[in-house]
Amino acid sequence: MSGAARWTCAARCGAARAGTLTVRGRSVSTPAFMPVGTYGAVKGLMPDVLSHVGTHLLVANACHLHDRPGADVVAALGGLHRFMAWDGLLLTDSGGFQVFSMLQIAQLDDEGVTFRSPIDGRSLRLGPLEAVQVQLQLDADIAMSFDHCPPLPASPELLALSVERTTRWSALARARHAERNAAGQALFGIVQGGLDDALRARSAREIVALGFDGYAVGGLSVGEESAELRAALGRYAPLLPEGQVRYVMGVGAPGDLRAAIAAGFDLFDSVLPTRNGRHGTVFTAEGPLNLRGTRHRLQAGPLEPGCDCPACTRWDVGALRHLFVSHDPLAGALCAAHNLRHLHRLVEQARREIVAGEFVPPATDAAPA
Repeated sequence: MSGAARWTCAARCGAARAGTLTVRGRSVSTPAFMPVGTYGAVKGLMPDVLSHVGTHLLVANACHLHDRPGADVVAALGGLHRFMAWDGLLLTDSGGFQVFSMLQIAQLDDEGVTFRSPIDGRSLRLGPLEAVQVQLQLDADIAMSFDHCPPLPASPELLALSVERTTRWSALARARHAERNAAGQALFGIVQGGLDDALRARSAREIVALGFDGYAVGGLSVGEESAELRAALGRYAPLLPEGQVRYVMGVGAPGDLRAAIAAGFDLFDSVLPTRNGRHGTVFTAEGPLNLRGTRHRLQAGPLEPGCDCPACTRWDVGALRHLFVSHDPLAGALCAAHNLRHLHRLVEQARREIVAGEFVPPATDAAPA
């Protein structure tokens, strides 16, 4: 472990944890949800809006930024913080999940992946060493090691291969990052293994032995049912070190998020809240609300009582619906901001409950929300 990232525990309630993650002198309270700005921006949302709704840590994607505009371009323009006009913490995903999502245009081998750019069709190469180099150029605060993320369900042979590749690639990434990291960037390792408990345990042992600054569980939220996901969260969080930050990748539904906190994870990310918001579906304490429904045409009042987001404090539901059916992009931006505020309020409330010793895990048979 390089010491580039430090997580300190403030309180525990069962397996749930409240703490502080510090990287490069910036700190964020955990549990924390991270919005996704794939190409260097969270679609439709200004950085000051992200800050206003409670965002302290953003995720960008190294694979997509490698494609466009190129890590060299971002570096020439002052690095990813300046490129995104963001002064909070930044994490870059290495691209393992994107390999999974682009298998129809990618060729995977033991050294990495060759894929055609979805932008212009040119051939690109990404492996553990290339992913390190790209992320050092981007200069995010936290980089992720390159992993092999299989879809679920997957054959036992493919899951075992993904674990073997992920360990080997992680060792290469860890060594190269230690050799070339001169700016204090943290590097997190990723545990794979699908829903196979023995493979997950093996992957965790091997990745933890490499000594990363933090650890993530990848390869979930890639096709399994919510009940399977929630059960897996409880089994896999204890495989990661107690004294370091734990990140479960791709979790963004409110009920799944609270289940992940209950399991003992600290960081979470997903495109779900912003994507859903842009399409007119908003999160509320009573469940999802589809703004396009005609029953909302004359509805006064906020999307969610008690919410302090820009949409809820200034617009009636009926007015927001009008913006949607009028195809005004303001509607999607406002609802995306609301969904982020809903999740930030959820993790803030969970933290208060953990500190007070009052956190109650969601029922295991609860319907997904």
